[in-house]
Amino acid sequence: MSDKIQKTSKFTPKQLGIMYIMGAAFFFALMNLFVQTSGDIPVMQKSFFRNIVALAIAIAVIIKDGEKVKFVKGSGKYLFMRSFFGTLGILFNFYAISHLDSISDASILNKLAPFFAIIFSIFLIHEKPDKKEVLCVIVAFCGALFVIRPSFNNFNFMPALIGAISGMFAGFAYTNVRKLGLLGEKSANIVLVFSAFSCITMIPYLIYNYTPMNSVEFWSLMGAGVSAAGGQFCITNAYKSSPAKEISVFDYTQVLFAALLGFIFLGQIPDRLSYVGYAIIIAASVYRWHLGNRS
Repeated sequence: MSDKIQKTSKFTPKQLGIMYIMGAAFFFALMNLFVQTSGDIPVMQKSFFRNIVALAIAIAVIIKDGEKVKFVKGSGKYLFMRSFFGTLGILFNFYAISHLDSISDASILNKLAPFFAIIFSIFLIHEKPDKKEVLCVIVAFCGALFVIRPSFNNFNFMPALIGAISGMFAGFAYTNVRKLGLLGEKSANIVLVFSAFSCITMIPYLIYNYTPMNSVEFWSLMGAGVSAAGGQFCITNAYKSSPAKEISVFDYTQVLFAALLGFIFLGQIPDRLSYVGYAIIIAASVYRWHLGNRS
């Protein structure tokens, strides 16, 4: 369905990419809120329920479009890498969300993904950055240190580091989404394979370690799943529509959405060092986006 919209829309590919990525930012911020309100449920169980809902929605979209599931020739290995590293990214991100004091901290660390995507794009799709873009990547990673704050005395150090690693995995996954878009693979197929892969890999764990849930935990995970599905379709279409360097800056609206939702529903207020890190990372992203627009 979203592929048809791209073919008939009056918007340019870049404008579509911006709208999709901002939609993804809101949905993923909402997902983070639901993940944290789901309590102490194991991360792998949270991931399963997040993805089973996304899988059901992907199947519904394919049925509604009345199209058979046909994959583009040569897309198999990229679908696998998108699914494998995307699943790792979710697990690491959910751990960070569940253990950090602020969902906006988890969001900004996961939003290192576009910077990692620039690096991985060099090798996977031969989109080479210039020296200024490389400088932006370095500055962004320096900004992340204000959030991670490497110290054995920092209670949040390990969850924050894991949150940053989730951004690395997500960046590699998104680079494969971009490659799949260049090959012409359908968005619903990408979401379908990713969601199915994530669910199947979680089943062995759930068989032996399933944790009973109360109604609040269950509906929180259902909300996380619906939000994730919306975000997944949006992010898939965003990176299919435009190169990462043109649209990724708008992905940082997730931090604003997450901070707002965290404050309203959880009473969370990030500390000053976190705000410094947010500012550095977002500034680096804005400058890199400006460079992309000039080229």
